[in-house]
Amino acid sequence: MQTITLRAGPTAHRLAPPPASASSSNLSAGRCFLLRPPHSRCRRPRSLRASASLEQEVKERADSPSPSGTSSQATRRDVRNIAIVAHVDHGKTTLVDSMLRQSKVFRDNQVVQERIMDSNDLERERGITILSKNTSITYKGTKINIIDTPGHSDFGGEVERVLNMVEGILLVVDSVEGPMPQTRFVLKKALEFGHAVVVVVNKVDRPIARPEFVVNSTFELFIELNATDEQCDFQTVYAIGLKGKAGISADNLADDLGPLFEAILRCIPEPRIEKDGALQMLVTSTEYDEHKGRIAIGRLHAGELKRGMEVKVCTPDDACRIGKIGELFVYENFGRVPVESVSAGDICAVCGINDIMIGETIADKVSGTALPTIKIEEPTVRMSFSINTSPFVGKEGKFVTSRNLRDRLYRELERNLAMKVEDGETADTFLVSGRGTLHLTILIENMRREGYEFMIGPPKVINKTVNGKLLEPYEIAAIEVPEEYMGSVVELLGKRRGQMLDMEASGPEGTSLLKYKVPTRGLIGLRNAILTASRGRAILNTIFDSYGPWAGDISSRDQGSLVAFEGGSTTSYACVNAQERGILFVKPGQDIYKGQIVGIHQRPGDLALNVCKKKAATNVRSNKETTVVLDEPLSYSLDDCIEYIQEDELVEVTPESIRMSKNPKISKKKNN
Repeated sequence: MQTITLRAGPTAHRLAPPPASASSSNLSAGRCFLLRPPHSRCRRPRSLRASASLEQEVKERADSPSPSGTSSQATRRDVRNIAIVAHVDHGKTTLVDSMLRQSKVFRDNQVVQERIMDSNDLERERGITILSKNTSITYKGTKINIIDTPGHSDFGGEVERVLNMVEGILLVVDSVEGPMPQTRFVLKKALEFGHAVVVVVNKVDRPIARPEFVVNSTFELFIELNATDEQCDFQTVYAIGLKGKAGISADNLADDLGPLFEAILRCIPEPRIEKDGALQMLVTSTEYDEHKGRIAIGRLHAGELKRGMEVKVCTPDDACRIGKIGELFVYENFGRVPVESVSAGDICAVCGINDIMIGETIADKVSGTALPTIKIEEPTVRMSFSINTSPFVGKEGKFVTSRNLRDRLYRELERNLAMKVEDGETADTFLVSGRGTLHLTILIENMRREGYEFMIGPPKVINKTVNGKLLEPYEIAAIEVPEEYMGSVVELLGKRRGQMLDMEASGPEGTSLLKYKVPTRGLIGLRNAILTASRGRAILNTIFDSYGPWAGDISSRDQGSLVAFEGGSTTSYACVNAQERGILFVKPGQDIYKGQIVGIHQRPGDLALNVCKKKAATNVRSNKETTVVLDEPLSYSLDDCIEYIQEDELVEVTPESIRMSKNPKISKKKNN
């Protein structure tokens, strides 16, 4: 029996959801529901169409010729490849946790930690996803390869890479915040690839949830990004990722994620492959294992890959070399499983080719050709890395030479396509470019944990000159701020050359959402300034927009630094006098060196002082003991230090300490 759905053009309302008694298994009988929000606009009228059952549609799709006209193409009905994308903190990784649990990936008595996909220590500490990761589940005989992606805009390169491996995405949107800057970015990339989209409205159990508004806003975003009519007919699934519940209606959720799994099978297309064609696999990610060496990860587009076979590794410039497949793995549940062969359409991991790079193609030895390489947007921020020149060099780190630093930075390029490394003005200086300060800060934090010791210069934006005009990068900043602090935030953004684009009431009562177009230069150090102005209640999100005209001079810091003019161990006597001049970073008994920044001056301009001065010893006894009252020193993290420093200052990074100091080279130039 076929289910016929009539669609009546631009004024069509959303189809009624299935009755409450309908189980998740019955949802697979029809095609994706038309989820066009009521009273929303459409770009052009659509003709009446009828949708057949899932089985009939799959059969027609498999039998139809490919767009290129080759009859050898077919589809794999037993595989789906999806990426889960969203703005940061909208619940991607938590949703993946629930999908893994309900697919019986873990034993009943197995202890499983939260956010199991965030296996990196930094990811757990910061509560964000940094690296994309692969896993898979099996649902009703269909293998679903899942790629969990980062949500922060600085790691957009990870998202751009993995979209080459999938046919569809799950776009997770918070039920209160709705589409945010990173939502726009990842959706734009997915639509450019022509991928199918399933929208998951997450956290619908929040007291201030507004799912209808979120669906309408998401649909408007599809229209703004020039999505096709088929892409605008997205399936919406409402979910509570933390509790593992989902449903087609926000008011009627099932006890499990069955409706979400059914939507994936129903709406994400099967991989289109050339089973009998020449072998082709694009490498989209690499990992390193101490025993297996470099592991190349990608989706097999055509042919069959076998363990032990000889292949040709091709690059887009037709420079090919011969390699041999050592070991072959596929993703099953939460790990890699060794196999003898992999068929086209599946995602696999290949060992044995130790010099393989992201963007290269593993192809047939005789007739293989390269696939189009991965294109990544250009970086916008640059920082200088140099060897440690402080008096404390070598006391805490294992790798301190320029050769150690150079090898580590160029090794990072093998995995991180969105990053660039260039040689600096001197042999011990390197210029590292990335998507943003957080992108580079994660690299710095990883290096210091590995035992490296080096110096960091202040972040600088990468400008362009087009037709004789100087252009600089601009970003869209979205700030959620309570109304009582809105004046201070608007003043801050005005000083940093921000242009207001929109202002509207946000979900929580008394909260406003401000949207600004701000030069990337103006965003450096803005997060701490906004948190201070709003007493920690504002939320800032940014995403790269475009290059625009030079905005002029921007003053990002109104206060100078307190600089030590003598090295040694700090004393309580000296710190009491110094704290009257500003806020200190150091406490008594701490070793410092000449030129180290020990605090923030309360006035503009730097002030040199001595925090190691000892009280003079005399033979005159005081009538009463003097009680020393010291303020708590200000503790700055690595991110805070990088945002704080200016042109003539550096951050010293070691495995155990993070210090700031004046740059002696620039200080000498000023004095001369």
